[in-house]
Amino acid sequence: MLQAIGLTSTPRRNLPPLVDDLTFEAHPGTVTALLGDPGSGKTAALRLMLELEPGRGVTYFRGRPLHRIPHPGREVGVLLGDLPGNPSRTVRSQLRMLCAAAGVPASRADTMLEVVGVAGLRDERLGSLSLGMERRVALAAALLADPCTLLLDEPAAGLSPRERSWLHGLLRGHASLGGAVLFTTDDAKEAARSADRVVSIEAGRLVADQDAAEFARTRLRPRVAVRTPHAARLADVLGREARAAQRAVEIVEESGSRLSVYGSNCAEVGEAAFRHGVLVHQLADETGDAGAPASLPRARAASGASAGAAAADAGGTPAEPGGAGDGHGRYRSRPRRARSGRPASTVRRLGGPLRPLRYELHRVFGTATPVLTAAFVVAVSVVTALVLARAGDTGQNRLLAAWPELLPLPPAALGAGLLGALAFGEEYRYPALAADRGTVPRRLGLLTAKLGVSAVLALLVGALAVTADAAALALVFGGGPLRTPAEWVSPAASWAGLLVGCAWSGVLASGVFRSAAAGLAAVLAVPVMVVPLVRKAVDGPSAYPVTGLAERLRGLAWAQWPPEADRLVLGALRVMAQPVGTALVLSLMVLLCAYGFTGLRGRVRL
Repeated sequence: MLQAIGLTSTPRRNLPPLVDDLTFEAHPGTVTALLGDPGSGKTAALRLMLELEPGRGVTYFRGRPLHRIPHPGREVGVLLGDLPGNPSRTVRSQLRMLCAAAGVPASRADTMLEVVGVAGLRDERLGSLSLGMERRVALAAALLADPCTLLLDEPAAGLSPRERSWLHGLLRGHASLGGAVLFTTDDAKEAARSADRVVSIEAGRLVADQDAAEFARTRLRPRVAVRTPHAARLADVLGREARAAQRAVEIVEESGSRLSVYGSNCAEVGEAAFRHGVLVHQLADETGDAGAPASLPRARAASGASAGAAAADAGGTPAEPGGAGDGHGRYRSRPRRARSGRPASTVRRLGGPLRPLRYELHRVFGTATPVLTAAFVVAVSVVTALVLARAGDTGQNRLLAAWPELLPLPPAALGAGLLGALAFGEEYRYPALAADRGTVPRRLGLLTAKLGVSAVLALLVGALAVTADAAALALVFGGGPLRTPAEWVSPAASWAGLLVGCAWSGVLASGVFRSAAAGLAAVLAVPVMVVPLVRKAVDGPSAYPVTGLAERLRGLAWAQWPPEADRLVLGALRVMAQPVGTALVLSLMVLLCAYGFTGLRGRVRL
């Protein structure tokens, strides 16, 4: 069961809140429609339920608020606006990434594509999908983990009647299994036809919470739609005959050639038009919204009856609104309603530390960004190395790294920082899980996976760049610029530390500031701003030397490492003692503390 209690959005400046003390329930086994005009606060209410916006109130999903649920994506399926995802990612890649995030087998993606009828589009790019196909993929994403509750914002907007019928049939099927479905709409007829219960709101406040049949009786009325070039004359004729027969008939002039007649039928209106020689172009029975005539420019009530009395006399319940389409134009009866609970899900769950790692690997390799970045970095590195070798005034280590003195960082380090910045930056730009934004990206397991994958990618890019530089130098200049190094452990460790440090700075900064650009800016800030400060701090003689530190560390260790390992320890310490190494370490510590603070603050709930 979904219980929304006292939802109130934070008002902006002196404006009233978009949602004001909204309380309602959505029961399992039923489809609930949240009805309201555009701007009435429907979307804001859903975002408050999902804790995506600040505000007051609480929403319970089967007795627990969202931030208390270990895996929100398994409890709540969400469709908010467009399908979130990189437009260059394929449909199958997007769903498999979401499968890894939800902890379900990757085969579930193909299964859900079959269910929503877009299995033939699995290799299409998200950016090439039509609106209807995009909605189907979004529904497949919402249903991947077999959630108990579905929250859908205007799911039928812009769809054809056949697609609407299919959509509501799918929602009805989910509710028939004991799930709770809540969708928003601004169409009263759609709400009455497709929902079991209708919650009406206006200006963010609750107006009515009704059963669909009661809603249809009180809000919807049958009417006769007439289109004629003599609308005013026909309206006078129908009014005179209604007064003569002492019948309550309401006539609404909607435009210059269209009338809506409440309290009559097609036969009576057609016979009256025939008797008085009024030409009629269209005559049809429709179901109208009782709230609409109040906003229309002109309305006539026959025989002095008020609009309310006319509505009561013209009453009548439209066809049973609970039917739902099955996607083929057929309708089936409304399933049984209230169920006390939902059956246990049959979807196999995949937990453990590999779940965030699977997700991160699908996210990284679902697009061509890593390959294109590596290719560009290698090309720029080779060109830079050849230019430096031709000048002849660069050391071998900087030559292999393609790192001139004028540049703050070599191309490989910038590429590593970019890949790290995309780890969170792309995720916030194209959120993978709407219900999990603010919780899943902050989990320690996912952060560890991002740090590990970005570190491996950085080392691979660095190795490719150095190998390509060495090969290009040997090919163009022979063995002139390169010599066999006497000591390679320390330069290699320094190179690896620089790459991994840049990648991790990008990951942490993009996670803190929720932007890939901010992550890359943090990487560039290390050599440009932090390194000069470190150099000023460490310049000058030291009163107390640090010689013999490796031997003292060996004495503090639990297990005694061999003396040969002292070279590695000294190499690592020497790297950290350099201004760039010290600046990287300090920057990583600051970013890690900031990341932990923002993550902890996002989890604190009153």
